[in-house]
Amino acid sequence: MNRINIHPIPFHPNVTKVHSKHASERMQLRDISISDQEWNVITEKVSEAKQKGVKQPLVILDQATLIVSAANHTVITALDRQEAKEQLFTNIDGTIVL
Repeated sequence: MNRINIHPIPFHPNVTKVHSKHASERMQLRDISISDQEWNVITEKVSEAKQKGVKQPLVILDQATLIVSAANHTVITALDRQEAKEQLFTNIDGTIVL
């Protein structure tokens, strides 16, 4: 899977802002915008989840829902909240609600 780095934050090497090509396309298509402050919180919580053994958390934000690989801090897929309401999420082993 191709991975690209979008909007890197200086001095934060483990920030969860790397997106799979699929996630990048979905975020752009659905006009999902996440602030740098929100990315910092997501990164912190994904790191905490990883320390507790979570490999692939579902991250629920006000405006979006993300599935993240905790191992490499990569957003696998992204949905807006309206779309996420009617979805069944599989292959996740933790949930982070922000």
